[in-house]
Amino acid sequence: MGYYDQNYPPNPHRKKNRGWLVPILLGIIIGILLIVVALPAFTKSNITLGNWPDEDGNNESNVGSIQSGDSPSANTSVNVDVSTQITEIVEQITPAVVGVTNIQRQTDFWQQQDGSEAGTGSGVIYKNEDGTAFVVTNHHVIEGADTLEVVLSNDTHIEAELIGSDLFSDLAVLRMDGSNVQKVIEIGSSGNIKVGEPAIAIGNPLGLMFSSSVTQGVISGTERTIPQDFNQDGRADWQAEVIQTDAAINPGNSGGALINMYGQLVGINSMKINQTAVEGIGFAIPIDSALPIIQELETTGEVTRPFIGVEIYSLDEVPQTEWENTLNLPNDIEGGVYVWSVEPLSPADRSGLQRFDVITRLDGEPIMNMIDLRKILYYEKEVGDEVVVTYYRDGELLETKLQLGTQ
Repeated sequence: MGYYDQNYPPNPHRKKNRGWLVPILLGIIIGILLIVVALPAFTKSNITLGNWPDEDGNNESNVGSIQSGDSPSANTSVNVDVSTQITEIVEQITPAVVGVTNIQRQTDFWQQQDGSEAGTGSGVIYKNEDGTAFVVTNHHVIEGADTLEVVLSNDTHIEAELIGSDLFSDLAVLRMDGSNVQKVIEIGSSGNIKVGEPAIAIGNPLGLMFSSSVTQGVISGTERTIPQDFNQDGRADWQAEVIQTDAAINPGNSGGALINMYGQLVGINSMKINQTAVEGIGFAIPIDSALPIIQELETTGEVTRPFIGVEIYSLDEVPQTEWENTLNLPNDIEGGVYVWSVEPLSPADRSGLQRFDVITRLDGEPIMNMIDLRKILYYEKEVGDEVVVTYYRDGELLETKLQLGTQ
């Protein structure tokens, strides 16, 4: 006994079964009838995608819907709801974000002076009192300006006065006529922002051609530290503590507003990493650290910081062989700052500090480089404080006291 048809030739007289053809043809005919007859009735019932009846029988939707008659025409009504929290925030905040134009005088061959635009940036109106408005922007936006002009969101141009600016915080405060100001920004807090929460950047990228531009992103990081080289000598002079965001920040956005989802100012847009292979890494000055500086600039026109009176360099800039041969430092020293020069009659001069002294501690806190020293002075000390300086001279560990002055 074998399997059916095994090793047997086919029967030439057996009829092939064609019963499958009739059901398929019948199904095609029924489908065509459904499309021709049922679809128009379905369309007239006003049930559209994204607009299904709710439990009460009402047609409601949170997304846009298109309603039409029997066929598209010029009278087709299109209702699209684009009102979101972001658009509402932007509508409220935009009048408080301005353009800032840096105008510098140029002298030609005939000694004639002419003012020309040297650069543009952004600013934020944070106060308007007694007919005077105050704008915060970046120091690098107004640096070298002979004249400053603020451009409101409605294209009104107002000449502004520089009250003061600060290199280390990269902040500046301007004063101008406030009669045309429509909106003042609401100040929030940068201390409670979280990584991943939405953020909105408003400014004027690439000049006034794209004024009041809006970009959206998230908070990518908090308490980031970015080295800054002010004199372009290849050595970091300071480390700025900033907020990182992927909301696009382009040239001209500097000084603009970084906003949270409550419409509050949480940062002043400042910089981005400008490398071909890098995208979506921008930085803003946290408003919590900016506010005291803004208030001091508004009140006094400058930021007063404690002053020792020494020109210093980080020890890691010196070859390791010189640590022992020239500075006579012990082998267990890992870092510090060496004194290159002492200003006459300064606190350092009066305390006895000399050239080639290596400072390793200030009031007991370790100093690894000049940024550490500046952070202790600028964040923890005040003018008039007495501090203990621990240092090495010719291999000998010494201490001295000095009273911090002001430059």
